[in-house]
Amino acid sequence: MKIYIKQIKGGITAPKGFVSAGVHAGIKKSRLDMAILASAKPAVIAGVFTSNKVQGEHVKYCRRIIKSGVANAVVINSGCANACVGPQGAKDALEMASVSAEALTLPLGRKVPANTVYVCSTGTIGIKMPMDKIRKGIDLCAKSLSPANGDLTAKAIMTTDTKDKQVSIEIKAGGVNVRIAGIAKGAGMIEPNMATMLSFITTDANVSRSALDACLKEAVAESFNRISIDGDQSCNDTVFILANGASGSQTLSSAHKDWPVFVYAVKYVSLVLAKMIVTDGEGATKFVTVTAKNARNVQEAKKAVRAVANSLLVKTSWFGCDPNWGRIIDAVGYSGASMVTEKTDIYFDGRRVVKNGCRAADVSLEDIEKVYRQRSFEIVIDLKCGKATETVYTCDCSQEYVRINSEYMT
Repeated sequence: MKIYIKQIKGGITAPKGFVSAGVHAGIKKSRLDMAILASAKPAVIAGVFTSNKVQGEHVKYCRRIIKSGVANAVVINSGCANACVGPQGAKDALEMASVSAEALTLPLGRKVPANTVYVCSTGTIGIKMPMDKIRKGIDLCAKSLSPANGDLTAKAIMTTDTKDKQVSIEIKAGGVNVRIAGIAKGAGMIEPNMATMLSFITTDANVSRSALDACLKEAVAESFNRISIDGDQSCNDTVFILANGASGSQTLSSAHKDWPVFVYAVKYVSLVLAKMIVTDGEGATKFVTVTAKNARNVQEAKKAVRAVANSLLVKTSWFGCDPNWGRIIDAVGYSGASMVTEKTDIYFDGRRVVKNGCRAADVSLEDIEKVYRQRSFEIVIDLKCGKATETVYTCDCSQEYVRINSEYMT
């Protein structure tokens, strides 16, 4: 089935019925640090959260209220994670929701229940929320909500990101043109185990709650769960998708003929954002796709690609263009995946550089170095043990990564 996707402008508010804002509340010294995303009418919401046992208070709060499946808005702050700060953290998350609900009543023209306002925080762990600045930021956001503020919203959720990450598209589904858009933040603490960043997706499609939930989980599995920058999983990771039905589309669900089109489009948006995160990885200079094929099962394929993607020895060799391919096969060997060294092949950009566990006779170290000097390349590991395949998108590790993570970021 051929699916036509049209790229459009507008960012997170490109879908009808969404407004947003991004402001500087003073949490950071100068950069934008607070945002609100709101729907003109109540939207259906689905979410996926971090599996880290250490969780920010907003994650705990949102896990509770998302059971209703209804959302009017999301309020986000960057610069402070609201994690590991004791009982006050839960109170602050609740206050962020209640203050936002009250502030949104006038601009949205209706009463907004506090339990339909979702809260997200990102930044440094262990620092208490500066609630005076948070309240100020909420007020500023509520007063500046507009469908024209997609860029500001994308910038306001950034932490160590060097660039904002946003995409917006249009498809034909449910009898009308439907829009889907997304923004994300993330550059460090990125490991493929849901979701290691913040991302917000909006659509003006009419989607049933159960179908939206299934769609998001499937999309996350094929995008945000397949990226790794440094192997560290954050405690605040959240992905939300809001569908407000403002396009007037027919209700989309697994029974609708256009459901595969909608799912494909959500996956497309998610994967574009996920790759943007890797490209903007802290100190990254290379984008690397690592695939394990013919593994005994999917679990073992995942072990193999994660071992390679998270190996500092491998990642630093990519940065320095050191053609030490042995680091890759070594990582596969300790990954826990079934393998026989004498049967393992490794391909760089489609060319077999390792044959049956040894460097191929027609490949020189200079050939490998030439691949590593590219901004983007692909490594495929053929385990020849089964039929399973798994892919991870990752990057190199440079001195800049050390510098960024040695400094106190505000």
